[in-house]
Amino acid sequence: MEDKKIEKLSVLFSEILTNLGEDAGREGLKKTPERVAKAYSFLTRGYDEDIDKIINGAVFSTDNDDMVIVKNIELYSMCEHHLLPFFGKCHVAYIPSGKVLGLSKIARIVDVFSHRLQIQENLVRQIAETVMKYTSAEGVGVVIEAQHLCMMMRGVEKQNSVMTTSCMLGSFRDDSATRTEFLSLIRK
Repeated sequence: MEDKKIEKLSVLFSEILTNLGEDAGREGLKKTPERVAKAYSFLTRGYDEDIDKIINGAVFSTDNDDMVIVKNIELYSMCEHHLLPFFGKCHVAYIPSGKVLGLSKIARIVDVFSHRLQIQENLVRQIAETVMKYTSAEGVGVVIEAQHLCMMMRGVEKQNSVMTTSCMLGSFRDDSATRTEFLSLIRK
């Protein structure tokens, strides 16, 4: 199935090159449609991933009710408006309520959703809601800081702009002290 997908995408990318005024058959571009098809397939692999399989039962009982934070998780995604990359870091925190998630699973959740055509405003919520779903946490907080090539390479061309989004659920939304603790800890 993946081979057919790459084959179909290659034909389409060849047409795009031709419509841009290029000779898709010239030496430097002969294999470009296939390379681009493989790249886009890789960059959007999140559509083919199943969160249940990613979590794979890595939810463990705990008596701990202190904040758990994983910060500076690198992320790379594709803007759904321009099909250009955005990249940055994600900080995820939760307050356990009887269950903790395997550490690597938090980064994997970030990867699944960031490897889909996306806007950052939705990405931050998808991550938070998924952590909440699997942990039944007292609260979840997620912050993403990212640079968007759609804003850097085209349009306003602002090279140093960084977009910050957050999603606070449960105690992170309802308790300003919890929210403040999280935000101060990710700044260290």
